[in-house]
Amino acid sequence: MLQVNCGRRSRSCDGATRRDFLKVGSLGLAGLSLPQLLATRANAAQDGKAIKDTSVVWLFLGGGPTHVETFDPKMTAPSELRSATGEVATSLPGVTLGGTFPKMGAVADKMAFVRSFAHRNSGHGGGTHWLMTGYDNRMIDNGGLPTRPSLGAITARVRGANHPVTGMPTYVRLNNIGADGPAFLGTPFAPFDPNGQASKNLTLTTKEDRLGDRRELLKELDRFRKDADASGLMNGLSAFESQAFNLILGSAPEAFNLKKEDAKTVDRYGKGLGQQMLVARRLCEAGCGFVTINYGGWDMHGQIEQSMKRRGPELDQSVAAFVQDIAERGMSENVLLVITGEFGRTPRINKNAGRDHWAPLSTLALAGGGLKMGQVVGESSAKLDVPKSKPIGPQDLMATVFHVLGIDTKTQFTNPQGRPVNMVEEGHTIPELV
Repeated sequence: MLQVNCGRRSRSCDGATRRDFLKVGSLGLAGLSLPQLLATRANAAQDGKAIKDTSVVWLFLGGGPTHVETFDPKMTAPSELRSATGEVATSLPGVTLGGTFPKMGAVADKMAFVRSFAHRNSGHGGGTHWLMTGYDNRMIDNGGLPTRPSLGAITARVRGANHPVTGMPTYVRLNNIGADGPAFLGTPFAPFDPNGQASKNLTLTTKEDRLGDRRELLKELDRFRKDADASGLMNGLSAFESQAFNLILGSAPEAFNLKKEDAKTVDRYGKGLGQQMLVARRLCEAGCGFVTINYGGWDMHGQIEQSMKRRGPELDQSVAAFVQDIAERGMSENVLLVITGEFGRTPRINKNAGRDHWAPLSTLALAGGGLKMGQVVGESSAKLDVPKSKPIGPQDLMATVFHVLGIDTKTQFTNPQGRPVNMVEEGHTIPELV
């Protein structure tokens, strides 16, 4: 049996935590075997439509990152509004970022920064639901459940939830984000979550009295592969049974293993978030279509200068390394990085030297995806409270992501009431980027 334990913990000012467990082998998902699950997922993919070989890495700054101290420092504003961490110059003439992002500034010519992003829900759960699904849900912060599928789940529904060659899941969650599930699309399109112990369990297990140690197990697996090939077993299996073997015995699990990566590259990305970003790049190379990462700790109601100096450098190093890495590997056309959170922060510093929740204005950062990089899109008002230029909303971001993934923005699926509903209703691709 391949056993995958998925432990996830994230916490913001609402105290939310969560833990998952998944077994693959006997599976325990409505009694489905792994081949049956793969078949269920693949059969649900839309027929007759070409699928682009592109990927999205969705980096979510859980808690609501300040738009001022990240990507819109506006040092011309009054002291109580402008960036408490100052600013750094970038490789884009006249463009600056918050003072804790010098490495990101050096690769800004390979990025785009949206300074007019906005919506209307300043709750952690509600804002997260809006960003992850493209739709508002006012009940989330009062114990409600997600009502719309996430972008990753939609990607799995359209493409089929496993890569046909590598067996790599289409949608992988490296740690939990609220509203990141499939909602009414159903369990087959939930994200594969290899977090925690699961990353060590992406190998078959056996009792000690049957196979003495791990080395013997590896010998047995190698013998199984050779015997299966010699007997024609793999050719005789159904496509979905073969895909299941590929997922468990093939190259897909190696994508999660940083021991397979060059040591200099691992060092370049750094620890913590950097390791997750590096795994995300490896997953994209192995055929994953949508990877989510939650790097929390941005709910900075007090002492925002000190908080940014603690949190910013790790984000700075890992993002800069990722952007440079995909450029050097020729992956910038096929891999899109999206950096967002559930909302921005109040423009005025509060009495605790922090900033509070603020949905009317926030920022985005993007890199790659074949989009037009090296620019700032949109403009904030002089008081950093609302967009000065035309607002860009979650559905516009959603439509832009769909553009990269090759998903038709007119895509419909049937909701629990039996009605076909559009995944994107009002959004349009961000014109400056496409």
